Order: sequence, then structure tokens, then C-alpha cells
Amino acid sequence: MSKRFWRATLVAVTALLAKPAIGPAQAHDHQQPELNAWYESLRSVKGPCCDGSDAKRVDDADWDTRDGHYRVRLEGEWVDVPDEAVVAGPNRAGRTMVWPYYLDGHPRPRCFMPGSMG
Repeated sequence: MSKRFWRATLVAVTALLAKPAIGPAQAHDHQQPELNAWYESLRSVKGPCCDGSDAKRVDDADWDTRDGHYRVRLEGEWVDVPDEAVVAGPNRAGRTMVWPYYLDGHPRPRCFMPGSMG
């Protein structure tokens, strides 16, 4: 096979490995612009939640409580939500959201807002 074919194959495989074809659902519903200011105002003790990136929507099966604290599954890994990452106040979007950051290659919640299960 030609050098050009192998190069194209290598580029395609690298692109697929670098970013999953199906990413997590974005929680910020851009069809509801009336919530934009609310999203921008969200804060936890750790600081502002929205830094230009969207929250990730969390399905009911991917969060729970244990010993009075929240846990969330991020990229297949169950992570404890620090109390200071929990956003206080009503959840106007209604769905559970998390704003992750990465520490040593592992996702951690910078902000977490529980929704209504069910």
C-alpha cells in the first residue's frame, strides 16, 4: 500500500483517539437564552462555575449520595464531590450538572449542582 494511504490512516486513527466521537451531553441549553445570566452567576465555594466552558449533564444513574455527600460518575470513574464544590440555591435547569476539571489525568468536580432525580 502507498505511503499516502498509511499517512491518511494514521491521521484518522489519531483524530479518533484524541477525541471521542460521542462526547458527554452539554448541560447548558442554548435554546433557553433566558438562563444565560443564571448560568454565568453560578458559584461554589471553589469559585465561579462557568468559565466559558459548559457544564456536563449528569444522568440520574451517574450520581448519588453516600454518607451524606454527593458522588458523581465522570468518564466512568466514581468521584466524591467535595462539599465546597456543591452549588447552593435552586436549580433552574432542573437537571444535574457538573463542571469538571482534571487533576493528574483524573476528572474532579469544580462545581456540582444536583437536579431532581426521576
